[in-house]
Amino acid sequence: MSEAATIEKKGLFEKFIRGIEVIGNKFPHPFWLFTLLALIVIFLSSWLAQKGVSVTYLAAKAGEAPKETTVAVVDLLQYDSLRTFLAGFVRTYVNFAPLGLVLTMMLGIGIVEQTGMISALMRKTILGAPNFLVTAVVAFVGINANLASDAGIIFTPVIAAAIFKALGRNPWVGIAAGYAAASGGFTANFFIAGTEALLSGITKSVIEGVPYIPADTPTHVLINWYFMATATILLTVLTVYVTEKYTVKLLGDREGVYDAEEIKKHSLTPAENRGLLCAFLVLVLYIALIVWLTYPTGSLFRNPRDGSLLPSSPLLSSVMPILFFLFFFVGIAYGLGAGVIKKGEDIPKLMAKGISGSIGFIVVVLPASLFVELFRLSRFDVVLSVNGADFLEQWNLGGVPLLLMFIVLVTVLNFFMMSGSAKWLILAPIFVPMFARVGFSPALTQIAYRVGDSPTNIITPLSYYMPVIIGLLEQYKKDADTKVGIGTVISMAMPYTLFYIVGFTVMLVVWYLLGWPLGPGTPALLPPIS
Repeated sequence: MSEAATIEKKGLFEKFIRGIEVIGNKFPHPFWLFTLLALIVIFLSSWLAQKGVSVTYLAAKAGEAPKETTVAVVDLLQYDSLRTFLAGFVRTYVNFAPLGLVLTMMLGIGIVEQTGMISALMRKTILGAPNFLVTAVVAFVGINANLASDAGIIFTPVIAAAIFKALGRNPWVGIAAGYAAASGGFTANFFIAGTEALLSGITKSVIEGVPYIPADTPTHVLINWYFMATATILLTVLTVYVTEKYTVKLLGDREGVYDAEEIKKHSLTPAENRGLLCAFLVLVLYIALIVWLTYPTGSLFRNPRDGSLLPSSPLLSSVMPILFFLFFFVGIAYGLGAGVIKKGEDIPKLMAKGISGSIGFIVVVLPASLFVELFRLSRFDVVLSVNGADFLEQWNLGGVPLLLMFIVLVTVLNFFMMSGSAKWLILAPIFVPMFARVGFSPALTQIAYRVGDSPTNIITPLSYYMPVIIGLLEQYKKDADTKVGIGTVISMAMPYTLFYIVGFTVMLVVWYLLGWPLGPGTPALLPPIS
């Protein structure tokens, strides 16, 4: 390729990247975005109600034959609608499912994170791995790092770069692998993180009152757990493959010498090791307690009617408090063992620090919850879902084609709107009811959203962490004249994104075709409506 062609190709690529950045930056802050959407719903409902827009469909109720039901758009500017909305204003916000779930989860995780336990556990895991397994361990730890929320996206490439350099490998390779795993694999996890509570809470809030979705449809935090835990293994394998087959060839490797002193800098202190031991002992005791309260017939967490655990039982309905107390007790054990917690008042202080990162979410949830409630009151959820489902059925877009179409839509949107919760708050009220009309369970729609959302995190110019990664590359670059920018990061990350999208999608299609449950008591399909 000639130099002129190379310059032209680079110029077009940079223009494309800059174009995405410019368009994305024109989106308002999520607070104002949801405020604007709420106003649009209000005025659009008034106009459509005056036009007499309505839908007729067969509504099914437990123990009754399906009945033909007509639902019309409700004018939200009418006095009755305004009275209902204003009377429930505070209740709508306070009872918004994601709010309580996320705050509860962050209070528990906050202790684990603020005591330094997650950092210590990640370093111990990576530093304790044989050299030939370091890439795999970095990938696995990075994917599960979302347990610490966004902090894992920063910590993983930082520690990976330092360890790769100390092992005599190119630190840029470690940065690429760590960033891809932690950001591109953000939605997968062996454990239950705040993401699970946030997304399932939104899903729960939008299916309330939808007449053709059974009231007992699972929306607990584990509805995607089987899939996401398996995806953790798949993404680990893909990350290792891309790193060793593509990234190493692109960036070069094995150019340094083993640096024992650098490794030692990241080693755990005796206090940290003692803290991890205490945390492990408490973890074992806690798991034993939960088993004791679950396994015997007639125990606390078994269904009081028939003694079962699936599809519904006190065990599943109590997942959030079980997880909260797990993080609470394990975090305190680590803090006491490591000497971070010295007195009782340190615990609520650590919890306060942990929840401080959720302040922005608490603010955004106000207009978001009102938008979802107005969407429901206007009956747009039913009208759009019935019309959309009829369209999909006419075009025979059920099953795999529908999943693929939705994944592509979310992937494109992720280039312009980074916040996963904001996107799901907009898409869930439309697509969860719509896809339920063609038989998709809310859990299946939610997992399809996550498959489309996560892989492109690492290549969008709007990523909050792009400047961090650029700074890391600058820190470890070999040649002072080497230019590092957004294009550098995207070119390194693109192979990971492509493999993640394909791997994630193929896995979901196979899972769907085999009819496997997505989580405990959570089938991929709903019972037939009629």
